[in-house]
Amino acid sequence: MVHFKFFHGIVTMVSDFPTGQNGEREGCYKLVSVEEGGISVNFVVSPRTYFVDQAIVSVGDRVTGYYDGNAPVPLIYPPQYRALIMVKDSPYQNVKVDYFNDRLESGDGQLQLNISPFTLILLQNGQPFSRTPENRNLIVIYGPATKSIPAQTSPYRIIVWC
Repeated sequence: MVHFKFFHGIVTMVSDFPTGQNGEREGCYKLVSVEEGGISVNFVVSPRTYFVDQAIVSVGDRVTGYYDGNAPVPLIYPPQYRALIMVKDSPYQNVKVDYFNDRLESGDGQLQLNISPFTLILLQNGQPFSRTPENRNLIVIYGPATKSIPAQTSPYRIIVWC
């Protein structure tokens, strides 16, 4: 199971990340540098990295990068993580990436989902998901939420992270 961790900040650089010896994958991987409060993190973005809303990220954008907290990382500074999911900030929606239990409550206990008939439940490839989203890793896109603990919301969209 993926243990999602994240870093939120402003993109300071986007560049090619070299992989392979013959250049066959040249340009397919990117290094996205993100900074917040004097702390820098580099995300390696691969063709498999999921970008919410297929957003294009550029220098100056506020983003959140999600990575597997259990995955090994090189001991370098700034830290370098393999990005699983990238989210570009939007004033019109919130995004939560986490494991949601059988009550559709996030692993950190901060958000509970109330599925409405209008909630789209999709796979990463955009196809409909036909099962219950309970007990799964989810990318939840939502708007307003209650101020209770956990906050409750009826999400616009749920992407099931299989």
